[in-house]
Amino acid sequence: MPRLNRDTRHPVSFELDSQPVTGHAEPRMLLSDFLREELAINAVHVGCEHGVCGACTVRLDGKAVRACLTFAVQAEGRRVDTAAGLADENNELNDLQKAFRRHHALQCGYCTPGILMSVSDFLDRNSDPTEQEIRDMLSGHLCRCTGYTGMVRAILDVVAERARGGAAAE
Repeated sequence: MPRLNRDTRHPVSFELDSQPVTGHAEPRMLLSDFLREELAINAVHVGCEHGVCGACTVRLDGKAVRACLTFAVQAEGRRVDTAAGLADENNELNDLQKAFRRHHALQCGYCTPGILMSVSDFLDRNSDPTEQEIRDMLSGHLCRCTGYTGMVRAILDVVAERARGGAAAE
């Protein structure tokens, strides 16, 4: 499909990882493409482009969504968070990212940003999930490297530490 000329592109502005951003998007441009192509954000990966693999998962107003199934114009005036925004202002990893590193919950890393965004949303909604609930949530993501065991351990570690009132142990 040929690209539309700039006259058919619309300005799109939203908050991205706590920073205001603006770009231009064709009406049917996907949020994943807008982030990568228009804003040069590489924290969002594109795998299947059909919403199956979960690599492109971001949080839109706090809710995990597939960026490859969301139009860029739908983000207008909203808040979009990527895995790059999980770290603090000093680029210190958050407890979930640290736990993934500690438990070797990633290998090639391609699926990791999307998984981290789904897990952060999941833990916001369910602070005390069972192992089966964690596995069910992770079933919405495809990872060819890890077998998910490290991810489950990392998430359980974060849940346990948060229940004790602290950050996950180093």
